[in-house]
Amino acid sequence: MVVATAFAAGAAAEISPAAAEDAPSWLSLPASSLSSFAMQRPATVPGTHHAEGVDTEHIFGFSMGSDIGQKGEIEVEMENVGGFGKRDGRYATLGTLAQVKYTLTDRIRIAPGLSFGGQRIDGVFGHDDRHHFTFNGAALEFRYKLVDRKVAPFGLTLHAQPNWSRVDEATGGRIEQYGGEFAALFDRELIAEKLFAVFNVWYGTGATRERVTNLWGHDSELQLHGGLSYAFVPGFLAGINVRYLRAYDGGGLDRFVGDAVYLGPTFSYNVSPAFGISGTWQFQVAGGALGDRRPLNLDQFERQQAMLRLNWHF
Repeated sequence: MVVATAFAAGAAAEISPAAAEDAPSWLSLPASSLSSFAMQRPATVPGTHHAEGVDTEHIFGFSMGSDIGQKGEIEVEMENVGGFGKRDGRYATLGTLAQVKYTLTDRIRIAPGLSFGGQRIDGVFGHDDRHHFTFNGAALEFRYKLVDRKVAPFGLTLHAQPNWSRVDEATGGRIEQYGGEFAALFDRELIAEKLFAVFNVWYGTGATRERVTNLWGHDSELQLHGGLSYAFVPGFLAGINVRYLRAYDGGGLDRFVGDAVYLGPTFSYNVSPAFGISGTWQFQVAGGALGDRRPLNLDQFERQQAMLRLNWHF
């Protein structure tokens, strides 16, 4: 895989003697070991995560970089995710998650959020026709930066997000759902301030009660992400993102029901020091549903998935 090869090549690159001496302590990262490094960095500009360089969190489309912002920073984010196309009929959905992110320390960030969603579904087999936009639920995100990419060979942040939903974003049906998603977010700077690579592992699980039948069900999903992003000019990056998704019946990856591979371009643009936009448009290029010999998996997933994210920093 291109991204995995890039990570391996970057990790094996020769480092300076000074960096080698610091290497044994990069996991603990005591404050004293960073003092001389910090003094050499340019001063930051209020309202930005890493004003002296690139903030990797949002430069890879659906995949996420390890940066979480600076201590005391507040960020308002609106992430809009769309799904388009099924085997037949007309199908379009929109899910919006509005969050307020607060970086408690250089390592910990919390982000409560509310979700909204809409559907325009007509003549799709197995789906009721729907045309509405509703309040969907709530979520609470936690992130912990385990390894800081600024002083280590790579960055690693752990992500956890419990959530509650009252509407199924894919169908618009009324439900009661309790779940969560967990992720390990790796990234690496391959060329200083120019080329960045990412690798994510995501796991999601949930328990859902259908309001119509009053029956409970469980499902789960495993995702592997990779991507590259290049800074063409200061403040603007573009690249490519690939994701492999596996869907399961059962909350613990119990019974495989289908998979899909998505591929598409990404972009990130800092409109100002306090406002940025990023996004991606991806196409399902491979996949299949259990028991269905037709190409692609349009039972659990859509033909296309897109995302547009807006961020305000304070």
